[in-house]
Amino acid sequence: MDGLSGPEFRHVGLNLQDHPSLTTQQVESNIFGFWVFLMSDAVIFALLFAVYGTMLVGTAGGPGPAQEFKIGPAFLETLILLTSSFTFGMASMSMKYGRSALGLFCWLLVTLFLGLAFLGMELNDFAAMFAHGAVPQRSGFLSSFFVLVGMHGLHVTAGALWIIVMMVQICVFGLDARVKINIIRLGLFWHFLDVVWVVIFSVVYLQGLMR
Repeated sequence: MDGLSGPEFRHVGLNLQDHPSLTTQQVESNIFGFWVFLMSDAVIFALLFAVYGTMLVGTAGGPGPAQEFKIGPAFLETLILLTSSFTFGMASMSMKYGRSALGLFCWLLVTLFLGLAFLGMELNDFAAMFAHGAVPQRSGFLSSFFVLVGMHGLHVTAGALWIIVMMVQICVFGLDARVKINIIRLGLFWHFLDVVWVVIFSVVYLQGLMR
């Protein structure tokens, strides 16, 4: 059990066994800084959830959650995003224990595909709502819904672009310490988006359909 307390096990995606202790200390500092960023992002989402909660009754005679939300597509989007979290975990494991960057690259590619599939389904949901006249300017409820869910979609878009950048860095630089640190940051960001989406699915879609 003593081996499990070593710094090389503190982050599953990073193997520091071949790097000096100074690199380890720098990694811990960089990862902590990114955690602080994620916490600030969590505060923003918390505020958006609060605004959405206060606007639930503000339909202004327009469509409400029961008329516009579809549980089937939302559930499928949840499955896709959770699966992408699993594939990113496999990418991290591949980086830590794999002998080449090919496995990591392939798992990142699968994660990217799942992220793009999620975005495509979400845009299709938005288009269907627009076709019904459920546009953001229709009511306070729809404005808060599109801001909350759209903000998450923007984050997923940023995560997908980040995956592409990391795939390019892997091809150019290989698996050096800098690339590994960036992949750890990306992993935290991607899993954070999954957690936010699970809350959106539970609070926005499920509770909206039960009203």
